[in-house]
Amino acid sequence: MERDLSEKHPPEKQLSNVSDSSDNRENATSIATNLNADHHDHPETETCDQLASPSLKAGVKVEETDNTSHEIEEVDQEEKENDERIEDNPPPEIHYTLETVSQDIDQFITTLSATPKDAREKTAVEESKDEKMSMEIPVFVEKFLDLVEEKVAKHELTEGKGKWGQNPEEDSSFLEAVNRISKLTSSLDGLRSDPNHAALISRNGGIQQRAMACLEDEFRFTLEDIKHNDQDPNTDAKGKQHEADRCVVQESESSVTDNFLGYSDDAVSKLNRIAKEMIEGGFESECCQVYMMIRGQAFDECFVEIGFEKISIDEVQKMQWEALEREIPLWIKAVKEYASIYFVKELKLAEAIFSNYSSISSSLFSNLTRSVLIQLLNFAEAVAMTKRSAEKLFKFLDMYETLRDSLPAMGALFSEEYENELKAESTTARCRIGEAAICMFCDLENSIKSDTGKTPVPGGAVHPLTRYTMNYVKYAGEYIATLEQVFREHSKIERADSTSRPRYESESQNFNNDNDEETQSPFSNQLMRVMDLLDSNLEAKSKVYKDISLSCIFMMNNGRYIVQKIKGSTEIRQMMGDPWCRKKSSELRNYHKNYQRETWSKLLGCLGHEGLQVNGKVIKPVLKERFKSFNMLFDEIHKTQSTWVVSDEQLQSELRVSITAVVIPAYRSFMGRFSQYMTAGRQTEKYIKYQADDLETYIDELFDGNPASGARKRP
Repeated sequence: MERDLSEKHPPEKQLSNVSDSSDNRENATSIATNLNADHHDHPETETCDQLASPSLKAGVKVEETDNTSHEIEEVDQEEKENDERIEDNPPPEIHYTLETVSQDIDQFITTLSATPKDAREKTAVEESKDEKMSMEIPVFVEKFLDLVEEKVAKHELTEGKGKWGQNPEEDSSFLEAVNRISKLTSSLDGLRSDPNHAALISRNGGIQQRAMACLEDEFRFTLEDIKHNDQDPNTDAKGKQHEADRCVVQESESSVTDNFLGYSDDAVSKLNRIAKEMIEGGFESECCQVYMMIRGQAFDECFVEIGFEKISIDEVQKMQWEALEREIPLWIKAVKEYASIYFVKELKLAEAIFSNYSSISSSLFSNLTRSVLIQLLNFAEAVAMTKRSAEKLFKFLDMYETLRDSLPAMGALFSEEYENELKAESTTARCRIGEAAICMFCDLENSIKSDTGKTPVPGGAVHPLTRYTMNYVKYAGEYIATLEQVFREHSKIERADSTSRPRYESESQNFNNDNDEETQSPFSNQLMRVMDLLDSNLEAKSKVYKDISLSCIFMMNNGRYIVQKIKGSTEIRQMMGDPWCRKKSSELRNYHKNYQRETWSKLLGCLGHEGLQVNGKVIKPVLKERFKSFNMLFDEIHKTQSTWVVSDEQLQSELRVSITAVVIPAYRSFMGRFSQYMTAGRQTEKYIKYQADDLETYIDELFDGNPASGARKRP
């Protein structure tokens, strides 16, 4: 009976997993309860229980209790010995360095990154409900933050003092540490919902902020420092050293100074690495703001070096033309240099610094150049809105050509979207300049029409209106291609109400049948109208002279001046055409003939033979009167026409030669035939004042424009 009981309920089996005395008591009670339960459940054993003596039952209980206590004591003793061994032999402390801990950090980041962010957030939320099950952050993460914070603190002490670059290894180490901090920030982002990690994540973010501030300061300092060095080769009036510096830059075409506006390879490389770390760390905005600010200041300094000042539209409107005229060449220089030099190099610089971020470099370049271009285009539009006058035309054409030639060449530097925007804005400014230029040239008509003065030019010289108009036209010949383009593209504003247009257009077609294309061009038609108006105006002014001979001289002077100016400009002559030139030359010959007829026909009449002889005998009184009349007329002509002006040497010579060819042979013939009838002595001296050679001398004094000249008696 005892054997069966022990087999059925062995106490050792019931107490084998007990760990403390409290549990022993509970288990002992449980055993007793089980035993009682077994007793009730197995009535067949009741007889045995009843037969068992009380002392036997007590012995079983005592034996069970003693065995349990013994096991508990052994476990406690073992734990105590283990604790003593740990205290006597603690594990060696790990010594962390930034280099060694970085490997652990990289592995930790890789492990975190392998789990999707949303999965980490879900796990963190679930684990945060039970602090005992929260994800454990390794100890080396805190150590890493300590080391990086120490490095950041050192850089904060040296920021802005140019200490970067003195120790490239230290600079690289710092950048690598910042890179890991940024990656760690990104990796820990999925654990933000876990309050157990809030302190560590906050600390990591703070260190990153400080590190990025150091990078931002160094980024700014590097841009500013090299920028100032870049000014030296471009400053004005530096003498031989300045020229030498320019030569060095020109000879070294592969130099980074030429490619990157003075920034060396090392500087560009450093800027590139800093920009990369700032952008990848989420500080793109701060990096771009610094770049925009410093490079924008560099562009402003370029304006200063060129000499072009920032002038508002209102200021341009208030400027006197003399002052504005001085600003326009500086504006032209600025546009050309920005378009061909600065913008090209600025794009290279942006692409080099932000080499891994083409969209950022393109955006920065576009924003920088846009501010400059807006300023330049605003100036052009402001100039176009100033009061228009003919003398401003050529400055406007210079601006038109600059906008036409320089800005489109920059299209390849920009994105398609910004290129289209730039094209639209520059076209608008160019059109306004072009329209103003057309109005100015057309105002030449008004200048001619309004010159209705009745005061004759002394001596029949070239009229100021003729000089002004033809110099204007000749100078316009230097812009003939531009004027053709301007009139062709903006002919809608060309005035069609010119009174001279219908007549002269029909004439011009007769003169230029061999060049129909040019005849049809808007500028050619406008030029023809100008010339027609000038001719009409001169004809009216010639009638102011009471002396018809002087009127002819006036028309010859002005006509010859016009023809010579037209012939002096290949472009204008080609536009006017040879038929027009031949017609003008024919008009000049007619004026010449009219002059000779009006001036010298009366004088030559004195040398005629008619009425000097009666029945073959010379009538002396009539002969004397003829000599007397000749002398008087010649003296008067010489006295008058020596004050007349023929400034064109060729025309002056032609007139004198033609006069000599008519007068001298007739005088020689008359003298040879009739001088013998004059009594030698006083009578000869009285009536025969001039010899043929004397007349030639006096004829050569005509048209000198010398008021003091007069008829001189023969010595």
